[in-house]
Amino acid sequence: MSMTELELMLADSAATEALGADLAVCAGDGGLLVFLHGNLGAGKTTLVRGYLHRRGHRGAVKSPTYTLVEPYELAGATVYHFDLYRLGHPEELEFLGIRDYLDAAAQCLVEWPEQGRGVLPAADLELTLDYRAGGRLARLAAVTARGIAMLDCLRSRVAEG
Repeated sequence: MSMTELELMLADSAATEALGADLAVCAGDGGLLVFLHGNLGAGKTTLVRGYLHRRGHRGAVKSPTYTLVEPYELAGATVYHFDLYRLGHPEELEFLGIRDYLDAAAQCLVEWPEQGRGVLPAADLELTLDYRAGGRLARLAAVTARGIAMLDCLRSRVAEG
């Protein structure tokens, strides 16, 4: 496995949430784009819940399946949680004002990014959750220097236990 990739076994939803929390720590502040891939029920929203809770959100976190985006104004960052599952055509992102969300300071976590192919820019980090016996396999792939730095941080956190 290269330095731009990382695989982790996640035993349960608590481990998936913990990975989201670790991602939030490793993300720091500033703009970020993370694509979340996986089948329905694979744990994408659970991971986002861990991310948002680590960033200070105290309320419920649900997938914005019908609204497409849910904003979270948190200390240190504005986080946008997208769920593009019901997007009819990538061009609809232009009507949503996608470019306004993708500013230099916002952190965007995008479920079902393949629905926005051709309109969304490349992600910093792509994360795929797959079912495995007894849990989930998380595969992370860094696309940018920011993504590589996040993977290095995650490796350190995993090594610490």
